[in-house]
Amino acid sequence: MKTAVIVFPGSNCDRDIAVALERVTGTAPAMVWHGESELPDGLGLIALPGGFSYGDYLRCGAISARSPIVRAVVEAAGRGVPVLGICNGFQILTETGLLPGALMRNRDLNFVCRDVPLRVENVRSIFTGRYEKDEEILIPVAHHDGNYFADAETLDRIEGEGRVAFRYAENVNGSAHDIAGLLNAQGNVLGMMPHPERRIEAAHGGDDGRRMFEGLMEAVAA
Repeated sequence: MKTAVIVFPGSNCDRDIAVALERVTGTAPAMVWHGESELPDGLGLIALPGGFSYGDYLRCGAISARSPIVRAVVEAAGRGVPVLGICNGFQILTETGLLPGALMRNRDLNFVCRDVPLRVENVRSIFTGRYEKDEEILIPVAHHDGNYFADAETLDRIEGEGRVAFRYAENVNGSAHDIAGLLNAQGNVLGMMPHPERRIEAAHGGDDGRRMFEGLMEAVAA
């Protein structure tokens, strides 16, 4: 599967997701600088990495969402290309409007960095086909701004459409409805604060994150 990782100024998890994608797919992803305006053809996944861009100052997700390459990402998502936004990438997806809501400062105003249990809510998406419904998995988080917020009407719509992919079994940041991962209406865009790329092999303590990428490969190949 051909993949691409978008690299923003200050990103520090772009290499983490690149290593994970190469380990799982067998092919190194294209590393695409934020100032570019075009993406490679034939992509099976576009990844917006975590590790906050622009030094994590002044709504870094909003700044990144104005990068030239993000316009191409939005267009590709509209054509059905899978897009995964992790941590700061989740912020960027909400700032572009590909996903509803916003990410605010954590409820307790502390940076949280540790493994967190998640409950799998939606197993019908291209990202979650390798999981079981209500399965509890363990994925690391590392963020200060992961408190998902949306108004009541939006939350009702999200829930009614079954777009919550993952919930925190232990809500570490105050996210509304314990939302840890959210799909778009078409199911080809996933934003999540936890870092699946940090749990893909035994050296990471498990492979709960790897199964996401393997499931996506199967779905893209089908």
